[in-house]
This record gives sequence, structure tokens and C-alpha cells, in this order.
Amino acid sequence: MASRMTSSGLGALAARAALAWIRRDPRSGELDRTNFHGRTVSLAGGPALAAGATLGAAAGAPSAVAAAAAITAGVTGGAVGFYDDVVGNRPEQKSAKGFRGHLGALREGRVTSGLVKIAGVGAAGLAAAALLARDPSVRAHPARQRAGAVRRTADVLLGAGVVAGTANLLNLLDLRPGRAIKAATVIGTPLVAGRGGALTAGTLGAGVGLLPADLGEEIMLGDAGANALGALLGVALAARTGPAGRALALAVLAGLTAASEKVSFTRVIQDTPGLREFDALGRRAP
Repeated sequence: MASRMTSSGLGALAARAALAWIRRDPRSGELDRTNFHGRTVSLAGGPALAAGATLGAAAGAPSAVAAAAAITAGVTGGAVGFYDDVVGNRPEQKSAKGFRGHLGALREGRVTSGLVKIAGVGAAGLAAAALLARDPSVRAHPARQRAGAVRRTADVLLGAGVVAGTANLLNLLDLRPGRAIKAATVIGTPLVAGRGGALTAGTLGAGVGLLPADLGEEIMLGDAGANALGALLGVALAARTGPAGRALALAVLAGLTAASEKVSFTRVIQDTPGLREFDALGRRAP
């Protein structure tokens, strides 16, 4: 319990310190954006959350290998997300929307910032899953002890999919103030219990530390914050599940991603009692 509280507090303090540091920079005004209410918010919340969540997760990791996996996922997810936040705002980048849009642009010979983000998060997921495969506690799972080389490779690929898929899911949900952090808290809370729970606690602590500023529409997470937050939760989930659990998680993530191409998550939330009230909880009045 003490380790969970320590990593959670460290994540929150680091995220808030990083946010204050970024806001003091003379160029911080370049991060200002207009949100759906027409209010000016700052993208500074993204790199601040990525830094705090990564530090908190690494501090709470049960081993050096797990810490390396968390740092790989958090730093890379935050970095490529921030690149997309900045470059993707340019007029020539805005026409490509969704995975299909980015692939369509590639067929035309254009490499979009969104495609760079997708490739970067995928590579980070693969590297993090490969690192986890070296963690003694992860290798100790009975299904992995019986696995041959082909199954071990498949297990790593499943882990990579979980990390990248969770990062993408949080990014898809980050369309309203506080929504991504609330979703991360719901997903991550069960992972706080048991061995390795301090890693998740550090991740969630950073989100909670920035939640008031997010709900108050002072900041927005952008791709940097949402991708890092999701990728770190994906690392925690992959570390706690066997091959079957990873396959199930990936199937759910893939289904939600496919659904997002056809259905608006915001519309579903607004039309569903309970979800609508939870989504609006604590949010600044229009």
C-alpha cells in the first residue's frame, strides 16, 4: 500500500511541476488552442501528464525491466503524440482523419504526423512488450513456461497490440474535458491491486493531479497526454495477463477502435444515462 501511495503521489507532483515549468516558458503561448466551447486551453497538459505518469509508473514498477518498459511506452507515446499535436495543426495535415485517412495520404506519397504517431506508438508497444517478456514475474506465467518460440513471439505481439490499442483508445476518448483521465481511472483501478499495482498507481496519480485543470478547461491532454496515459495502462495490463488475457484485451480494444470509425463515442455517452452524468461530473459549466 505504501508503495502505491508513494508512486501515486510522485506522479501527481511531477505532473503538476512539469505543467508549471512548461507554462513559465516564454513560448508556451504557442501551445494555446481553442476547445469545443470556444475557450482557450493549453496543450501543456499533454507533455506534463506524459512526464508525470511515466515517472510515477517507473518509480512504482516491480522490477528494472518493467520500469524500462514503462519509460519506453510513456516517453515515446508522449513524444510522438506531442509531435502530432503541433504538426497536425497545420492546414495540410488536417485533411487526413482516422487510420484510413492517414493510410490514404501515404498512398498519395504524404507522410502525415498522425501516421508518425501511429508508427511510433506501435514501435513503443513492441519494445515495451519485448522488455516485459524478460521480466521474471511475467515469464513465470504457466502458459509462458510451456510456450515455444512461435508462441512466445505471438505473446509479445499480443502485448504490443494491448499497449498500442490502449493508447489509441484513450486518444479516441479525449474529446471532452476530463474524459480520458476518468476513463483511465476506471480501466486502471482494478490493476492497482496485486503485484505491480504501484506502476498503475503512479500512472493514475499523474492524471488525478491534472484532473482539476483539465475539467476546468485550463489545459487539454492532446495526443501527448492521452497516448502516454493509455500506453502506460497498456503496459500494466500486459504485465498482469497471460497470452489468453492479452488476446481478449486486444479483441476488445480492436472492436472499440473499429466501432469508433462508425459511431461517435461522444454521442453514445450523451445518449446513455449514467455515462452522461459521470462524463459531466466536475466539468466547468458551458
